[in-house]
Amino acid sequence: MKVELISITSDPERVIEIAARTCYQSGDRMVPEKIGQLLPKLIAMGHESPFEHAYATFQLEDVSRAMTHQLVRHRLMAVSQKSQRYVGEGNFAWVVPPSVPPEQVAEFNDDMGTIRDMYAKWKSRGLKNEDARFVLPNACTTELVVSANFREWRHIFKVRCHPRAQWEIRAVCLNMLGQLHERAPNVFCDIVAEVEPKGT
Repeated sequence: MKVELISITSDPERVIEIAARTCYQSGDRMVPEKIGQLLPKLIAMGHESPFEHAYATFQLEDVSRAMTHQLVRHRLMAVSQKSQRYVGEGNFAWVVPPSVPPEQVAEFNDDMGTIRDMYAKWKSRGLKNEDARFVLPNACTTELVVSANFREWRHIFKVRCHPRAQWEIRAVCLNMLGQLHERAPNVFCDIVAEVEPKGT
């Protein structure tokens, strides 16, 4: 999988702090070297609306349709995904779940090859992409661009970085969380602390 941060609000912690201090009319106490220190206090208070003023956009590649079916359920996120209606899948790639035992991976790959042949068969019989895609598996890889404000990213990470989350969406979201934490540590430090393995 490939997870690339392609856009982020410039100086996001400053933008969020300006929004928060506007609420409390405390802009005069905004000291450049202390930017961001207010943000954990907002989180502790449950005042997260200022976090909606910062945005991040990621491009995801070589992830499964099974994973994206979960991700797109977050309705406050903008999504643009590779179309199986307009883009042919004659040579589709797929994700092999890590739970497939090593000695059975070849059989799993053979099954995916059979599905690829089925897709080609129905295309050769005149079915359009939009109908031939009905035989494609959830393992089929896809590409998408997703954008959300930081409040929504916080919600997504709380749900999808949890140890009980499905393995692939957890891996993608942990990757995104790590990239955003580097650029806005005071926004995501509490979530990072929750999902990091204890003792590391």
